Amino acid sequence: MNRRLLLTSMAVMAASPVLAQNNSGQAPAPANNAPNASQANLSPAREKHIKDTLTVGSLSLMLSRIALTKVNFARLKRFAEFEIAEQQIAADILQAILTNAAPNGSIPAPSDAEVMQNLDEAGKAAVQKLRDTRAGTAFDREYIRQEIEGHQKLLVIQETFLKAPENLDETNFAKMAQTMIHEHLTLLGDMEKLG
Repeated sequence: MNRRLLLTSMAVMAASPVLAQNNSGQAPAPANNAPNASQANLSPAREKHIKDTLTVGSLSLMLSRIALTKVNFARLKRFAEFEIAEQQIAADILQAILTNAAPNGSIPAPSDAEVMQNLDEAGKAAVQKLRDTRAGTAFDREYIRQEIEGHQKLLVIQETFLKAPENLDETNFAKMAQTMIHEHLTLLGDMEKLG
């Protein structure tokens, strides 16, 4: 299972520059705060897909960063490491689509403050709850529970978008994310049984 997770992670990393490319032939947006043409042309469905994915994915990223220092179960720690990498890649791809960014082969790691800006109030409360939970079995169970809940939400978001896809890059992102989410739910379910 870990081998498949690693291969999937590598595939996403390899695909991120391709998915982030500007296929419209337009010049990249200027680096100021003015809205760019691509952003203004996103349909409400595309905007919702990106916003919802970033919100739930950012929560998973923050929870996994916290988990790295607190989890006791080695497989769960490994899951957190992969989840951090994958959520950073996902956010980078979606931000590139949203802003019509120029292709870039690097994957920046956003600061905790930047990630927290994407969270809603429920997400901020979940982060605080996990921060306040002491390391141990209870922490591991809570992290697994939160990740299962978040991955179920992410799955619904991707499935909803894929019912009426509008953009090749965003559709490909949703297809890949959907596959990875199914795998993550299986891994988390297996670890939940062991814990």
